[in-house]
Amino acid sequence: MIKFKKVAVYVLMFIGVLLLLLFVSISFLKPNYKGEVKFLSLKKEVSVHYDTYGIPHIYAETEEDAYKALGYVHAQDRLWQMELMRRISTGRLSQVFGKDLIGMDKFFLSLGIADAAEKTVATLDLNSEIVALSKAYLEGVNKFIKDGPTPIEYYLTGIEKQDFTLVDMYNTVGYMAFSFAMAHKTDPLLTNIKDKLGVAYLADLEINVDPNTTWIKNYASQETDSLTRKTEIQNTIASTVNTTLGKMALPLFEGSNSWVIAPEKTKNGAVIFANDPHIGFAQPSVWYEAHISTPTYKKYGYHLGGVPFPLLGHNRKLAYGLTMFENDDVDFYYEETNPADSTQYKTPTGWEPYTLVTKNIKVKDEEDVIFTYKKTRHGPVLNGIANQITGERPISMSWTYTSQENKVFRALYSMSHANNLEEFKRGLPNIHAPGLNVMYGDAKGNIAWFATAKLHTLPDRVNSKMIMNGSSGAYERLGYLDFSKNPKAINPPWNYVYSANNQPDSVEGSLYPGYYLPENRAKRITQLLEPKNDWDKKSASKMITDVTSPVNLLVLTALCKVIDVKNLNNNELSLLDDLNKWQGDYPLNSYSATVYHRWVYYFLKNTFSDELGEEMFNQLLSTHLHKRLIAPMASKNASVWWDNVNTKEKKETQADIINTSFKEAWASLEDDFGANYKKWTWDKVHTLEHEHPIGKVKALRSFFNVGPFPVIGSREVINNMFFGYNNTGKYKVSSGPSTRRIIDFSDVENSISILPTGQSGNPFSRHYKDQAQMFVNGEFRKMLMNKKEIEETSKSLLIFSPN
Repeated sequence: MIKFKKVAVYVLMFIGVLLLLLFVSISFLKPNYKGEVKFLSLKKEVSVHYDTYGIPHIYAETEEDAYKALGYVHAQDRLWQMELMRRISTGRLSQVFGKDLIGMDKFFLSLGIADAAEKTVATLDLNSEIVALSKAYLEGVNKFIKDGPTPIEYYLTGIEKQDFTLVDMYNTVGYMAFSFAMAHKTDPLLTNIKDKLGVAYLADLEINVDPNTTWIKNYASQETDSLTRKTEIQNTIASTVNTTLGKMALPLFEGSNSWVIAPEKTKNGAVIFANDPHIGFAQPSVWYEAHISTPTYKKYGYHLGGVPFPLLGHNRKLAYGLTMFENDDVDFYYEETNPADSTQYKTPTGWEPYTLVTKNIKVKDEEDVIFTYKKTRHGPVLNGIANQITGERPISMSWTYTSQENKVFRALYSMSHANNLEEFKRGLPNIHAPGLNVMYGDAKGNIAWFATAKLHTLPDRVNSKMIMNGSSGAYERLGYLDFSKNPKAINPPWNYVYSANNQPDSVEGSLYPGYYLPENRAKRITQLLEPKNDWDKKSASKMITDVTSPVNLLVLTALCKVIDVKNLNNNELSLLDDLNKWQGDYPLNSYSATVYHRWVYYFLKNTFSDELGEEMFNQLLSTHLHKRLIAPMASKNASVWWDNVNTKEKKETQADIINTSFKEAWASLEDDFGANYKKWTWDKVHTLEHEHPIGKVKALRSFFNVGPFPVIGSREVINNMFFGYNNTGKYKVSSGPSTRRIIDFSDVENSISILPTGQSGNPFSRHYKDQAQMFVNGEFRKMLMNKKEIEETSKSLLIFSPN
């Protein structure tokens, strides 16, 4: 017994030592939110008050000092995120995650983002204020790298920390530009459909502008300029990149809502600003909030990892935010190789040599990979780089982001430092790509929407939604529109502006077509905004979490109209009656919502998969295109797509497809959840998990990932919890509101916001997931701006001292 007690004591001592070591390790690895940091290059002391949710409120005497502190505090909460963001476009993911990412690295290297970043930085005015503040921010980041604790992810992956540079900033923005663009590119898919099936099969795919849908209206007041653009090209390349980066739990920019309400429609007679950019959910979430206050600059901003200037922001004077414009800044070209000399390709003036580019990729636990790709005057040749480009015929890609001068940081600096509408507008022409809807509201009562991008034109006869002939010269860009031609609305007489990634109206008689998202969210936004003239913060925050779709109700009505009730049993008839009472909303206890989406999936599958085959059908589902065609196809009596080409003895009709799809949806739901359809509730199929890249390791999932949670909302409602259709019938949310912000200029200091998980990307921080349940519940927290309130409620104080 004595021996046993001794062993027990030793075991307990050993466990105690382990727990002590664990405690010390955690204490060392977590962010430091209080105390003093010696920062010798500061001009004066900087104080950083952390509020209840870990948001830093930075008070400094100079803007340069403030940005040094911002860089430090940003890095201590988000260094790992910064690391991955800068690695994507430079082809350095394989160095971290191994050989499975080689294809991804090849693709991003071939895009030329890294080369364009080097070129841009080489031509910067190093004496400019933009560069000075950028360097100050980077100095803060690098000081944390040198002096601060190493995030646990570096230990787990075995990579070394390295200083950040100006080039890294531009590479991060380059990735942002591609991820904004890539969900809107269908050219190769549409080309394949045309080649395989014929032109007739393109007619019902909603490629062109639908004059009967909700458009964003233009209004050019006396004081301004304008904007628009065109197309979409989600191809198999983009869908694969999307899938891979999604698996890596890296943020992908998907869509967004925003509306700004003029004083005439608000209860307190001041502008109300709302914005919720839709971005792929990941852990950490994409935005880092920071409030900076100096004698010359005050801003509550939302920052990308490694980027000093906020993309979203507000102060007491004005607020701004972003949604995706959905314009086409990529064109694809067929090239013709010289049959007598494979090193040459055809141009209108004769044969020209392919440019050969060689890159080296470092791979974890493997030999370096050296690869070479070709470039033409249009851009990189994707054969051999993107696995989905098959065959010998070369296809090149022309992208506005890398082909035009990069002035994006001028735009971000200008937007964040503007004091009024006139100053704000000046920086917008510097946004060449990605295309963004920039939303604006201010304390003086101004509201505005600007569609910003450098928009190119093509000859009238050219259909840019197809891969074009790159040899003849007949399909080349004619030039770029002056920014004044872009769509916009400034202080319109209907007293609100909005954007939901939908079709913008015409400018000077011209309509710029594009692959915009369907009208679903836009229709609901205008439906809510139009009749009400007493908006306040409470009603705006309710609206931003709205989960009702008027369009889905129209789709359901169209489907139900052609159901043959004679073929339904009593349970199916009862369900049909309940579906006819559905409000088009998505609470967790709704079974109608579950049935609707299962029915729509089978409707799409039975309509398109027989002609397209499994691979191309899945490609269609990965594009925005399929979202646009659901409502029209549900109401279309005649279509070449209705006939099932696999049943030679019968020619199917729309009614056949709809009835078959209903039966298949019922059977699959019964298999999944039993015969009682009232138990097929939304919470069982619609879930959200915020995934960390290392959370892919099963043993580490619960430590790094946040969730999963059953969540309200759905695809293309205002509370846009997007999921892709697939044969599992489970709707794992992949993207949605990356923040929800409501700024009421009648009480700007009590404006509200929320993040999907938390402010910190460090899993040992108490702010790693402290907003996650609030986000799911549709709750908000204050964005503090009053210094006295911040000091009184601050949970900790970090001082940066110059001596």
